[in-house]
Amino acid sequence: MEIGRLLTAMVTPFDGEGSVDYGQAQRLAPALLDSGSDGLVVAGTTGEAPTLSHDEKLKLFAAVKEAVDGRGAVLAGTGTNDTAASIELSQEAERAGVDGLLLTAPYYNRPTQEGLYRHFEAIASATDRPCVLYNIPSRTGVNMAAETTLRLSRIPNIIGVKEASGDLVQIARIIDGAGEGFRVWSGDDAMTLPILAVGGYGVIAVVSHLAGVQMHQMIDDYLAGRMAEAARIHRRLLPLMQTLMTTASNPSPVKYALNQIGFRVGAPRLPLVEPEGAAAEQIVAEVRRQQIDLAVTV
Repeated sequence: MEIGRLLTAMVTPFDGEGSVDYGQAQRLAPALLDSGSDGLVVAGTTGEAPTLSHDEKLKLFAAVKEAVDGRGAVLAGTGTNDTAASIELSQEAERAGVDGLLLTAPYYNRPTQEGLYRHFEAIASATDRPCVLYNIPSRTGVNMAAETTLRLSRIPNIIGVKEASGDLVQIARIIDGAGEGFRVWSGDDAMTLPILAVGGYGVIAVVSHLAGVQMHQMIDDYLAGRMAEAARIHRRLLPLMQTLMTTASNPSPVKYALNQIGFRVGAPRLPLVEPEGAAAEQIVAEVRRQQIDLAVTV
């Protein structure tokens, strides 16, 4: 399946008791596709993967895949800081029918570059699914160097990387040195247009929960050579992107925003908490100022 240029890193809805609301996840997934997304990442950082149990993740993968019904790619967040556990979850996700895997760089244990290579090589060799690497040093404590990504790009089912290093030089080196077909998605909404400008493919986004049509239009405008139009959309959405990333730890702001527009996804699980006070007011004010693409039907 074509994975697409705009993927939404989907939040995980919880009910009032803090349990995963699989029914609401099955309503949110197609709504995101209807509002511009080409596909979804399930149980990533924005999906609160660290607080989801193994069984919850597998049930969520299956529920979203069923709800999407072939309309868009479903990537499962199966990478952890434990290689053996990542392999097990990846294989089970494959059996659940997901279209690909998102594999974050191991966090907390801070492996060497060789350790990163062997970790991802081991997971990719244990599955037939396409694998997208995820480099986000601000969360993992380790940056995956361009040389390591390029080594990994030679593994047939490692098809790309979600890059959130913020280093355009590193990103450009990856794009320049990788083989044909290896794709770079931005892992930072605000870096989408700059990464497209150096040859990137798209974005795995948070803001597309609210502004998916506009994000897709920005990508389409850029690819069609309508640079000024793409830049205008980028500038218009920047305050919303920044609000969703700076008022509290992701995904607390975007879940709060979704709840405020009437698409109930519940509060985040501890240790994350809902925004309060000035942070909550800032989110509400920015959401009211922006055009919202997501249709609220519940």
